[in-house]
Amino acid sequence: MDDEVLTTLKILMIGESNAGKSSILLRFTEDEFWENMQSTVGIDYKTKQITIDGNTVKLAIWDTAGQERFRTLTPSYYRDGQGAVLVYDVTDKNTFVKLEMWLNELNTYCNKADIIKMIVGNKIDLPNREVTTAEGLQFARKHQTLYIESSAKTADGIQCCFEELVQKIIQTPGLWEPHSLQAYGNGNVSGARHRMGKRGVQLTDDYQTQDAYSTCYCSLV
Repeated sequence: MDDEVLTTLKILMIGESNAGKSSILLRFTEDEFWENMQSTVGIDYKTKQITIDGNTVKLAIWDTAGQERFRTLTPSYYRDGQGAVLVYDVTDKNTFVKLEMWLNELNTYCNKADIIKMIVGNKIDLPNREVTTAEGLQFARKHQTLYIESSAKTADGIQCCFEELVQKIIQTPGLWEPHSLQAYGNGNVSGARHRMGKRGVQLTDDYQTQDAYSTCYCSLV
């Protein structure tokens, strides 16, 4: 029920066309995979509730087309985003190279400076890999983001991707709307952050991890 939801979070799916954003979203929200899924036209939107450490959070997930002709949608798409999933295809080097552009665009248009970012190397089920795990990790460390590898086809890493992203958002002051904290009486997020605990990976300037993945499928080795 809505009165049991701790908060509603706006999550953005970002990356090149055919990197697998829509497939990740479909797998996460409906636990389905379509082998010949069509590219998104304009913007797709799905919602899903997840419960982490006893807290139920509603996700409003925005998936936009990666093609240049839809760039006019950019400002409204990024506004008020609290989490961003930046996806590349590990078998297509170009989608990885373009992440720099997508990050720059996110930083330009998003009005929340502390938005939490997750880099996702998708399609790890496929052969002929062009981007190594080490390259993905190096990029994530450089830009201080979370990192995971996934396959929408096999579902590896999909649930963990969103759980870790939400976990970090809840632990970040200023990303929640004040009205979403009424369940805690005094409007203080510290109790919620304590209940959520600490998981996931935050990459620091000295390239060390503050926390290690434990139950997630990932390639942090």
